[in-house]
Amino acid sequence: MSRKAAVVALTALAPISWGSTYFVTTEFLPPDRPLFTGLMRALPAGLLLLAVTRKLPRGAWWWKAAVLGALNIGAFFPLLFLAAYRLPGGVAAVVGSVGPLFVVGLAALLLGDRPTARTLLTAVAAAFGVSLVVLKAGAALDLVGVLAGLLSALSMSAGTVLTKRWGRPEGAGALALTGWQLTAGGLVILPIAALVEGAPPALDSTNLLGYAYLALGNTAISYFLWFRGIERLSASSVTLLGPLSPITAAVVGWVALGQALGPVQLAGMAIAFGATLFGQLNPRTPKNTEPFSSPERNDRKLSMDLEVSPVRR
Repeated sequence: MSRKAAVVALTALAPISWGSTYFVTTEFLPPDRPLFTGLMRALPAGLLLLAVTRKLPRGAWWWKAAVLGALNIGAFFPLLFLAAYRLPGGVAAVVGSVGPLFVVGLAALLLGDRPTARTLLTAVAAAFGVSLVVLKAGAALDLVGVLAGLLSALSMSAGTVLTKRWGRPEGAGALALTGWQLTAGGLVILPIAALVEGAPPALDSTNLLGYAYLALGNTAISYFLWFRGIERLSASSVTLLGPLSPITAAVVGWVALGQALGPVQLAGMAIAFGATLFGQLNPRTPKNTEPFSSPERNDRKLSMDLEVSPVRR
């Protein structure tokens, strides 16, 4: 296996893990607590990574980490879970699938990274495949849910652009940077959750198991792999790994919840997976492909965390 293939495979584990998020949310967690769920997903994971790395930001990286944490985590998580609670999973998935297009637009605007027709067409094909997998006929639209889904995708896209632009400082690894962002994002969510949702709900063993999975495997490890992939792969390669999330979600729904996968869903999975593979073939080579070492050397291409929801029960 080539070095690039190994990095792609490891990075792909992140959206595959995220494909299980909504199964865990609906089956293991207390209902209608999007802010508390976002908090429990981010802050414990961030504090754990801070304890492991024992490294804090310095200088300008205090505010940079706060901005990245607010965009990638603090705004993204609550909006994502709000969309999940208010929309059928298929609608939330299709709304979230516009994320790569936000990334392309913001990259052109902020980084001067011109999109190629190949990237745009592949992203559209992937979104079309996702819609076939998850969108049900007659699915209801909730305006608040749709806006939350769009804003969550925009927030993560903006965070991804800045993550790509700023890179990370000398002497700080991707694990430390992940810990900074998760902690900052969790601290953003904390007071909002307390004001809006009040005291934490009573948790049983099932809830605790669900939150433990979200904080550790689904967040701490997955976001480390994702941010590491942003450093080492081109924009199109990382962005087009996103469809693995709804594909995984559909498989989880079929295996764990007995949800049917008909010919249309299977065709959508094939299209989305094909677009994902195509996105890894001969992408435009970025100007710099070595890991980030300083902010001045990191004005490179970008990618996104396309985390979308499955068909809900």
